[in-house]
Amino acid sequence: MRPWQHWPMKKRFTIFAGVAAAALCALCATLLMVTIHRLATEYLTNEVTAASQRVAYLVEQGRIHNPIAHSQIRNLQVVDSQGRVVVASKEMQGKPRMATFVPRDSSDTAVVCDRVFPRDECDIVVAQRVSRSGQTFIVYSAAPVVPPLVHPMLATLMLGIGVLLTGLITYGTYRVVRGSMKPVDAIRTKLDEINTTCLDSRVPIPRSEDEIHALAESVNHTLDRLQAAVERQQRFTSDASHDLRTPITAMRAQVEDALLAPDDTSVSEVGSVLLGSLDRLQAIVCDLLLLARLDAGVPCAHGRVDLAELAATELANRPPAKKVECDLEDGVVVMGDRLRLARLLANLVDNAERHADRRITIKVYHEEDGQAGDHRFPAGTAVLEVLDDGAGIAPEKRDSVFQRFVRLDESRARDSGGTGLGLPIARQIAETCSGTLIIEDSPKGARLVLRLPMASTESSPASQD
Repeated sequence: MRPWQHWPMKKRFTIFAGVAAAALCALCATLLMVTIHRLATEYLTNEVTAASQRVAYLVEQGRIHNPIAHSQIRNLQVVDSQGRVVVASKEMQGKPRMATFVPRDSSDTAVVCDRVFPRDECDIVVAQRVSRSGQTFIVYSAAPVVPPLVHPMLATLMLGIGVLLTGLITYGTYRVVRGSMKPVDAIRTKLDEINTTCLDSRVPIPRSEDEIHALAESVNHTLDRLQAAVERQQRFTSDASHDLRTPITAMRAQVEDALLAPDDTSVSEVGSVLLGSLDRLQAIVCDLLLLARLDAGVPCAHGRVDLAELAATELANRPPAKKVECDLEDGVVVMGDRLRLARLLANLVDNAERHADRRITIKVYHEEDGQAGDHRFPAGTAVLEVLDDGAGIAPEKRDSVFQRFVRLDESRARDSGGTGLGLPIARQIAETCSGTLIIEDSPKGARLVLRLPMASTESSPASQD
């Protein structure tokens, strides 16, 4: 990394603005000086030409006198056809002709250096051809060329203006950058203060509607999600501890009772009670491990799965305790992990068994139009419904049942075997397969509806094992 990249942003921007301003001012001053120099040279050439024409007119009229009277242009000479200086201004008396070039037309212009002029001086020389009484004369007029800087005062003025503008731009940039960085410093300071014990704090949002305003809003949204995640994790830990403590407490009580009265205790009786608690404990631990894998985004198998065939196979492997009615449409194929989809179906059936009075209904079908406006269902929607004829779930509680370790009061009263993780696991599996799992209205009982994108015909077959 280059050394300047370690500098603070205020220093970098200020130095960059100062250098850029200095370069721009130098460029503008140079262009302006070149323009002024060109204009001054053009003006001086016109003046020298005018002086030459005035002398040429006097020669034509025969009213020329030696020395030649002059005003601003002092270097004047009249040379005859033999190259002799016949008339000259006072400053050019006794000097040879100032130039040797002869105008090709009536007049011509050239720059002449180190001839009759002072050492290291160049002059603009204008040659004017004139005739009188059959003789040809050449009138020369000259003036020193315009210096590159035109005038010392002008160069000093340009330099002063450039320095002033550079200083103003640099100072203005520093003030603007410093003002822009104040909200960033405030955001950074507040972020340094925020930790796991004060996640409810938020960074200040500046009033200006700019990128820093958007940054502050994004930071606050991130903090909102972080706080929600931490709170959810804390609730999860608390609920998991509570649900794990219940079977452990029951097993401890049974063991302590057996130890207090060993003669009155049957090993088979204690073992059967302990096995029930161990089954519940094992179910909770397995659910927690699966949730951890889902939360970590552990990759899964991805292949074509026929939902009707999956439902029939799972029901045959573990017949439910309640009567099951199936309406399974063939050819409803999705892309996903067969093992996870089987777990999803098992959780839905387990939930229906705990709440159904006598009957469970399972349907598999597809919808051609899919979910309107949802890009996840381009080839249509595969639908799996699990209905029970129990008491159902109130509309205001339908979202809460998908939260971890949440069991409604009616569920707790009717069955103590649920862990409160079955439906959350089912929904998370559905979402990993780009689908949805919701509770919809039904005449009686609960109706859980799983929607998954249909597999396209171009999808390559994969193992379903």
